[in-house]
Amino acid sequence: MRLAAIDIGTNSVHMIVVQVKPDLSFDVIDREKEMVRLGAGGLDGRALTPTAVNAALQALLKFKRLADSYQVDEIIAAATSATREAENGGEFLAAIAAKTGIHARVISGEEEARLIHLAACYGIDLGGGSGVVIDIGGGSTEITFGPAAGARLARSFKIGVIRLTERFVRTDPLEPRDERRLVTHIRDEAGGHLRQIARRRVARVIGTSGTILSLGTLASQEGGEPGPSDVRNVRVPVKALHRLRKRLVAMDQQQRLAVPGLDPRRADLAVAGSILIDTLLEGLGASELTLCDLALREGLVIDYVRKNASHIAQVDQYPDIRRRSVLELAERCNYAATHARQVSDLACALFDQTKRVHGLGAREREWLEFAAQLHDVGLHIAHEGHHKHSYYLITNGGLRGFEPTEIEIIALAARAHRRGTPKKSDGAFSKLPRDLRATVRVLSAFLAIAEGLDRSQTQAIARLRVSMRRDLCVIHLTPRVDAELEAWAAGRHLVPLERVLGRPVQMVLEPRRRRGRAVRQRP
Repeated sequence: MRLAAIDIGTNSVHMIVVQVKPDLSFDVIDREKEMVRLGAGGLDGRALTPTAVNAALQALLKFKRLADSYQVDEIIAAATSATREAENGGEFLAAIAAKTGIHARVISGEEEARLIHLAACYGIDLGGGSGVVIDIGGGSTEITFGPAAGARLARSFKIGVIRLTERFVRTDPLEPRDERRLVTHIRDEAGGHLRQIARRRVARVIGTSGTILSLGTLASQEGGEPGPSDVRNVRVPVKALHRLRKRLVAMDQQQRLAVPGLDPRRADLAVAGSILIDTLLEGLGASELTLCDLALREGLVIDYVRKNASHIAQVDQYPDIRRRSVLELAERCNYAATHARQVSDLACALFDQTKRVHGLGAREREWLEFAAQLHDVGLHIAHEGHHKHSYYLITNGGLRGFEPTEIEIIALAARAHRRGTPKKSDGAFSKLPRDLRATVRVLSAFLAIAEGLDRSQTQAIARLRVSMRRDLCVIHLTPRVDAELEAWAAGRHLVPLERVLGRPVQMVLEPRRRRGRAVRQRP
């Protein structure tokens, strides 16, 4: 199964495309990122600006095209601080759905923290113990504590780098007075949580997200050493991060732009970011920070996989979205799977062996197969009139990958399985073009016979063989057990089949064979 996970953040929009493996681990096969500054000027309940919204929509359109190129099965998208706070956040989500088809959901700060913790602990081995995860975003910072299985303490604080920069970074370089005000604010917001965690003697502190990875990589380059090619699991001394903070705070914008390895797009946020991470690590009493490049987007994947293991297995077993969608509807309706498969096999056998008469092809055969799989789903509502309920559930069951007309044909064929002939008075049937009405009659006739041939739902018929003559059609039935009930039930629906084939139809129940001897059926 392939998934795309999108993090619509305050500073950047990220997407990964992953291949989920049979053991439910996953490989990232592509990733994209756009820094759109969605929260610039739009935090603390203010509206997202048109410029930021347009930039985000353009990025998401590109991401959708990329996801489609990989033929992903699901797109999981979550919006965080900027969207959940903005007065027009709902309008923004509606615009995303309308323009891209992506249905994003807003997640709470605590949910965001929980998912980030899952991702970080997926990438960093805690050795059976617990760790702290810090994720610095544009609008919020998430701080969690717990084992790899899940966070025990998870909090989100409104101290993201865009928010802090807009509020406290008023001069360039930053005035010492404003730096002190910024540190006090961070401690006031997160100090209690940090002290609660620090009392637990944490062995490992993990840092995720663009701000931490950027600053952590810079701090690891002290002494002119080249930065690591893979940041995951790189350990950065807190003292190195403290020295980097002092360097960046003393610089103006032009000087920061000239710092090797610092992303120019983060130059204006680096001051608040360096003060924030240094203050948080000080509050934890940490001596080093382990970098991790997994964050919310990977957390979305991990969470989805954990909650949908059976669905993922089904996707791998049935990669065709149409077939999988039919099976999912059938299972939601608690269908009798063995009976449905038997009816489907018998109906398709009739279809295949009379093809030169009815002239239908692979597309119509697939419709027949799906109608057979779903013909009894109406029993989920009630036995009385269940064929009508089947029609309703098929037409309203959210089948994916089908044209509306295809769904109508499948539903009509399933509805007619008790009679073998669709009613002319049925408005949906009468609205179909003439050729498709003829197709429904053929499919319904086969389905009615096949349903009768498993009347006892014991799979009594092992196989059937059709002998087609110019003036007669003979259906030879090979039974597995006594099948007189099946022959009688199917025989009641021969007339619709005779109309379809244009000749009389006879049904012959062959003698059963047991240990090489024929066992004759009772007359």
